[in-house]
Amino acid sequence: MIRYVAGRLCYRGYATQIFLKMEFTQANYPDSLPSLNNHLSVRSYITDYKLNPLDLLVFKKVSQCNTSNFPHVTRWARHVTSVSGTPGAMAPVPAEPRTAEQVQAKKELICRNLQETVGEDRLETILKERDVKIYWGTATTGKPHIAYFVPMIKLADFLKAGCEVTVLFADLHGYLDNMKAPWELLQLRAKYYEAVIKAMLKSLDVPLEKLKFVTGTDFQLSREYTLDVYRLSSVVTDHDARKAGAEVVKQVAHPLLSGLLYPGLQALDEEYLGVDAQFGGVDQRKIFMFAEKYLPLLGYKKRIHFMNPMIPGLTGDKMSSSDPDSKIDLIDPPAAVKKKINKAFCEPGNVTNNGLLSFSEFVIFPYLGKGEFEIKRKPEHGGDVSYSTFEELKEAYRTEQIYPLDLKTAVATYINQLLGPIVKEFQSKELKKLSSQAYPVANTKGGKTAEPERPVDISRIDIRVGKIVNIEPHPDADSLYVEKIDVGEAEPRTVISGLRKFVPQDKLDGALVAVVCNLKPANMRGIKSQGMLLCASDKDHTTVEVLIVPEGSKPGERITSDMFTDPPDSQLNPKKKIFEKVQTDLTTNAGLEVTYKGELLRTSAGPLLAPSLVNAAIR
Repeated sequence: MIRYVAGRLCYRGYATQIFLKMEFTQANYPDSLPSLNNHLSVRSYITDYKLNPLDLLVFKKVSQCNTSNFPHVTRWARHVTSVSGTPGAMAPVPAEPRTAEQVQAKKELICRNLQETVGEDRLETILKERDVKIYWGTATTGKPHIAYFVPMIKLADFLKAGCEVTVLFADLHGYLDNMKAPWELLQLRAKYYEAVIKAMLKSLDVPLEKLKFVTGTDFQLSREYTLDVYRLSSVVTDHDARKAGAEVVKQVAHPLLSGLLYPGLQALDEEYLGVDAQFGGVDQRKIFMFAEKYLPLLGYKKRIHFMNPMIPGLTGDKMSSSDPDSKIDLIDPPAAVKKKINKAFCEPGNVTNNGLLSFSEFVIFPYLGKGEFEIKRKPEHGGDVSYSTFEELKEAYRTEQIYPLDLKTAVATYINQLLGPIVKEFQSKELKKLSSQAYPVANTKGGKTAEPERPVDISRIDIRVGKIVNIEPHPDADSLYVEKIDVGEAEPRTVISGLRKFVPQDKLDGALVAVVCNLKPANMRGIKSQGMLLCASDKDHTTVEVLIVPEGSKPGERITSDMFTDPPDSQLNPKKKIFEKVQTDLTTNAGLEVTYKGELLRTSAGPLLAPSLVNAAIR
């Protein structure tokens, strides 16, 4: 019976394909558009679960018609276009074979200054026949900064090599990555990114004829894409999804499902944008290898992957839009650029962790082309010098023939040259309005403009050393203590803790503890608590340990890390869940030290410790 039914279904499917082929290939267009639109209203493709020759055959005829009144045909046609290439041209026009010298010249320009290329053999095969189609994606989250010149320089190389370049504004990815971009701002930020990137490429004098911009939500919400997300989720393991996103997706103790989807979506973008290659930073390598493994399982081909090196920021770490001191905004005035450059980490003779040297190598020298890198100095300081290659500049800095101030002055000058046209363009009313809409500044109740919301990190939490000067059981709760804690203020604070079942009273009396002091006071069984003790806890919350504050620490002393030193909020807004977000990255390490994102929490006397719990959450 099952075999009979399956046979009928198989026969019916085959008959349907024959009927549809007759209807949609022999039809008189555009008269058949209503029928096609109705058919596609409940299907992703004409006859199958993936693109097939019948779709391409019908598409050739549909592409000559106005489909604006047929939304399902329009959606399907846009998908066919993205996967297959230029509308109406399903196969590239054969070109004259290229010489080995021509192929090598294009390849050298494409691969110049890259850290790694995966699929180099595929690159040569394509270049012998035609130009390469490449895409670069960027999540539309924080405002772009000067580090974006690093991929822009590479896009310039691709365009000069004749490549067709697609810039993907990954608005949906930005939302999925721990909701970095609010949903209501996605479209505005995509428009802002497009304006900024066009301005950057213009300042580099790059031809834009073969450049196009695509927004992720234009195709990632389609029926076809969604079906492939489900297909991909049926073969991807949790382990591989986590591993792929480890360098890119925000890592927390309890990740959201959205972060696990991120690598799969980025892999599918390669297919849906109809490209030969994807370009990104070397921090994307795990996602690229994920795509190489899983796209073939869906019947899609492997792509080439180009990887740029990651350059350090001005503080010596990765340049990030969430760290104001590590970045220079693209519309910063010259004085602000100079001020930030002068504060940059630039140790004499250090050429291995030097953000200014890295920026010179990957942006300024390619920008100068055959021009020389000039350093202006007074005669008494050695006079003017110039370098025709980065290697010469690097060696001069390593041997201290030039000094940090020399390098800072020169780099600031070149950055201001790059930013000049962008700053000028963003003086227009339209772009100023777009900027304020895409990155709105909160208003206070009095109508005055407030400062932009700070990044959420541990610097916003006021954690202090406290000394318990008195402790009593809570009169109305068997699990609570009422502590009086000296946190360096005129009077001790009253703090309620749920430690009565875990820690004996005499162990806490007189102890130094870590206290969160800027939570909103809360009533706990009739007594107002003005803080919270930090403790280490196992997963089941069956073992709870009060953190050990090093001897020699003084009550009231702030507990923080070397990397997060900004002043804390006066009081945390409970509606914004700031402490809860920070808490997901607070853990103990293998040495029992308390860490935030891998950075030790410490007082002037040393790091905070847990008595015995390794890799434990801090609550």
